[in-house]
Amino acid sequence: MILATVIKLDGEPPSRTGAKLLMSRTATLAGTLGCSEFDAAALDDASRVADSGAPQLRTYSHDLGSIDVYLEPHAPAPTLLVFGATPVARALLSLAPELGFRPVLVETRPERLTGADWPPAITDLGRLDSSLGPDVYVVHTDHDAPDLVRSLEVLLPKSPRFIGLVGSRRHTGHHLEALRAQGVDEGVIARIQSPVGLDIGALTPNEIALSILAGLIAKRRDRQGGWLQNRD
Repeated sequence: MILATVIKLDGEPPSRTGAKLLMSRTATLAGTLGCSEFDAAALDDASRVADSGAPQLRTYSHDLGSIDVYLEPHAPAPTLLVFGATPVARALLSLAPELGFRPVLVETRPERLTGADWPPAITDLGRLDSSLGPDVYVVHTDHDAPDLVRSLEVLLPKSPRFIGLVGSRRHTGHHLEALRAQGVDEGVIARIQSPVGLDIGALTPNEIALSILAGLIAKRRDRQGGWLQNRD
């Protein structure tokens, strides 16, 4: 998304200071800079501003005057697919939005969603495409899920930025062996982290979720997740 804001007028253009226009790379979504000519000029710059990843200043001219416009790119929040209706999943769903992730619950066993206050969930792996954005993280919280391997087979070709399985290798190793048996490349399997999360001695569901999200933030920022005081 790109947000364009008029910050200065020169002459008497058909606009006003503070006018805003929200755009995608290819279309105007809401608002206006004052006239179709200004909106079209901003849209023409939208892709270049999005590609730069940094705010830019543009001047657009009209017969009656010109406007200075501040164009600011806003990357969509990364999607966090949380598999399994478990206590750890509930904690992840609660904490993730505060840390800049868009959590989506996936639970293919609808009976596990009854009698509890769960958010709307995807219950069919075939519907995952509609929820995936350009930046996807995956955490499977139930190593006993009968379709865990199938969910990984669906997700791996989509190249998520992170895949983690809650549980020790004693509990998850046979799932990885099943992927090998299906012919999944060893380099792809190596990207699956299990156990998942930073080593903070987490015990409770909230602590485990915190350790996982801390690791996801480190991944998102290309950091190792160690103590800052140990860095040069």
